[in-house]
Order: sequence, then structure tokens, then C-alpha cells
Amino acid sequence: MLTLVLQPNTTRTIAAALEKAGRHEVGGVLMAEHVDLNEFTIAELTVHNRGSLASFVRRIEDALIHLTSFFVRTNRDYRRFNYIGEWHSHPLFELEPSLKDDASMMQIMLDPVVGATFAVLLLVKLDERRSLLANAYLYLPDATRHRCALKYESSATLQAH
Repeated sequence: MLTLVLQPNTTRTIAAALEKAGRHEVGGVLMAEHVDLNEFTIAELTVHNRGSLASFVRRIEDALIHLTSFFVRTNRDYRRFNYIGEWHSHPLFELEPSLKDDASMMQIMLDPVVGATFAVLLLVKLDERRSLLANAYLYLPDATRHRCALKYESSATLQAH
């Protein structure tokens, strides 16, 4: 099982994006550090504000700029630091991937230009108390999807849902 670690700064960034987006979906790209066997800490993420009530569109141009900058800052140590997947909100829906989410993630997985051996989808939303709820899913080249474990540092305000 893959474990995804969210640090306090990551949860604050996501919560702020969710507050700003309100009932609209928001999301972006996840960049991670490989810290242990099957364990990755989100090192950086992007926020793309192009969502509607029931969908989110990632701007590939924005993602590429951030990814390139991330790779430069991490000395292109791709084994340790790399793109790990996507995140977006489901403010009005359960934190389960939609059919469109599954198709999008499999498209990323099967894209030879991306060259991924797996990809993660992090789904998030705020509850009525404004606490962050999250679920993460692992997508593999054999077209399977598995739930990831979520781990967070003590000052992060995250609840696995």
C-alpha cells in the first residue's frame, strides 16, 4: 500500500484554495519526495482555479512551468523528487473518484510522455466545520485503482474520510 504524507503547509495551501473556490472545484499537480518504501511526502503542489460546480480543468502549461522549476530546485533527482499525481476538490460530492476522474488518471498513467509507473489522485473538501477531509487513490498501469493511506504531521488539520 502506498502512503501519502501531507505536511501542515500542504494542508493550509489546499484549505485556502478550497475556501477561495467555494462550491467550485479546484485542484492542481502534486510533486513529492520519496521518503521510504512506498511512502511519499507531498513536497509541493500547484493550485489551478479553473473549476465549475462539477468539474475541474488543469492547465498543462501552468503545470509544466511548476514541474520544471521543481525539478531544477531538486537537482533533477527524479528517483527522490518527482511528479506523483493530481489533486482536486469535490465540494459537493463524496471523496470517491468519478468515472471522469478514473479516465483522466488512466490517461496520465498510459501517456508515454509522462512515463509514470503509478499516479496518485488526492480528493479533498471542507466539512461543515471547515476542516479538511481527504482521500487518496493509487492508479497502476494494469488499470487498477487502490486506496492510499494518508499520514499527516501533527499540526496538519486533515481527516481521512
